Amino acid sequence: MLTIHAADLVVGGAEELPDGAVAVDGARIAAVGTLTELTARFPGARVRRWPGVLGPGLVYDGPLPDAPSPRERVHAVLKRGATAVLAGHAETAELRGAAERNDVRVVADGASALGALAAGGRADLAVFAGEYGVGEAVATVCAGRLVHRRR
Repeated sequence: MLTIHAADLVVGGAEELPDGAVAVDGARIAAVGTLTELTARFPGARVRRWPGVLGPGLVYDGPLPDAPSPRERVHAVLKRGATAVLAGHAETAELRGAAERNDVRVVADGASALGALAAGGRADLAVFAGEYGVGEAVATVCAGRLVHRRR
């Protein structure tokens, strides 16, 4: 099912879009534009409206947070809007397995960005209430799946 994720501001694409949105079809971005444009283009899509700033998922660049299990360590990263971790910090088979099961990418050490929001790209998104990339994410979408939402 095609889903449109909309926010007060979308960053990380060709331009900043007030009242912007990203249409997601499966694990890929179908389109980026204003909410008005995308709801007209995809009239049957489910719309999720998030307060704040929506942008590309982040790369978590430190050791994964402490938690009782590898799955919970990966989930702690998702809560921070990250959809990728550095290989050097996913050092065990258990952590890599937990990342893979949650569609979290393991990227080369030193990577700092996953790329811009663009049609055809992987649907890795993060929404923050205030400044983009700061604090806990309001929502995190990893490979098109909503994997974290703050209540």
